[in-house]
Amino acid sequence: MRRNGEIMTSKFRTKNVEVYYSDKKAIRDISLNIEKNIVTALIGPSGCGKSTFLRCLNRMNDVIENCSIKGSIHLDEQDIYGPDIDPVELRARVGMVFQKPNPFPKSIFDNIAYGPRIHGLASSDNELKDIVYNSLEKAGLIDEVKDRLNDQATGLSGGQQQRICIARAIAVSPEVILMDEPCSALDPIATAKIEELMNELCESYTIIIVTHSMQQAARVSKKTAFFHLGDLIEYNDTDKIFTQPENEKTQDYITGRFG
Repeated sequence: MRRNGEIMTSKFRTKNVEVYYSDKKAIRDISLNIEKNIVTALIGPSGCGKSTFLRCLNRMNDVIENCSIKGSIHLDEQDIYGPDIDPVELRARVGMVFQKPNPFPKSIFDNIAYGPRIHGLASSDNELKDIVYNSLEKAGLIDEVKDRLNDQATGLSGGQQQRICIARAIAVSPEVILMDEPCSALDPIATAKIEELMNELCESYTIIIVTHSMQQAARVSKKTAFFHLGDLIEYNDTDKIFTQPENEKTQDYITGRFG
């Protein structure tokens, strides 16, 4: 695959993915390749299946009762639903940031150190400290919190808490960061900081974001997938989706005829 003369490699390849909640089909026949080291946005009206699809990528749907999945999803060349895959290890490779900031009721330091501790990523206290500091720096937070790492993370502002959650995801050295409407609970200034952060992080990570804001998708992503009623309607370069969509439903959605 080429984009702007560059050969692009796929990080995720999904084929004929379907998700059922009991007998109800939530998404059907989703096949798409998600490119490495860019931001990909999933857009569409509420209940269209975009968050359901996102949760397939790190097997978060496994924890939902009566949820079943068909089709195949490969991370690089590995089938993530294969019998030899440990979902806990997968979720270290494919981190997730949720809609509402959810720092642990622990210190700022312990929030970031939690993942490296349980995965045994640090062999000494100094190494753990380096991981925490580097993660906070990558999340654009170190200058704001370096003098209060022992304070409770829940005492931070909403925008800072969300960046703590991003730093917590980064701390276990993931390859992919999933973001499920990460800015919907934030004010415009905090949102701008998260968007700027996404732009920086995609140099090192593949980022997939679900967003209800088409303006945000247009600002931050290189590729956009439009979902409607459980179907993938269109997937293309973001510029093309927003200026020359190929499907009439996409055109109707981005012009506000429905949503």
